Amino acid sequence: MKSDTGILFFSLSVTLFFFWLALSGVYTPTFIAVGALCAVLIVTFGIRMSIVDEEGHPVHLTLRALTYWPWLLWEIAKSSWDVSRLILDPRLPISPTLVKVQGLQKTGLGVSIFANSITLTPGTISVDVEGGEILVHAITAAGAEDLKEGKMNRRVSQFEGSS
Repeated sequence: MKSDTGILFFSLSVTLFFFWLALSGVYTPTFIAVGALCAVLIVTFGIRMSIVDEEGHPVHLTLRALTYWPWLLWEIAKSSWDVSRLILDPRLPISPTLVKVQGLQKTGLGVSIFANSITLTPGTISVDVEGGEILVHAITAAGAEDLKEGKMNRRVSQFEGSS
């Protein structure tokens, strides 16, 4: 077992165990031991069947997530405020726009994170992904221009480690 696989094995086993423990709500020693054994066996079988990889459980992004998630949450809050102002404006000044954005990411995981980050941000939704290009529906032309400016694109690339 390679060291990367060892880290992945340990991290995924612990994650599955705590997820199972939180869902079960039973904290007897026997139940905890069975849960830990099941988590280890599931990860072992998953690795042997080659269905567990760094893309499915990106433990290598854990430290970078400590700066990316707060940034994304702030972007979501700002967009929520903007969309709320649009909705409350009696003129409802929306200008729905479709725009294609070329992702700077190098992996499928990076493109997926970028597309999901766009969709999580109110006022925009990823409609289609082909290659590294994402078709985005924005509620305003200004929102589409902000996306084309590339701040989120660069931030996700930095998070992924490709820039």
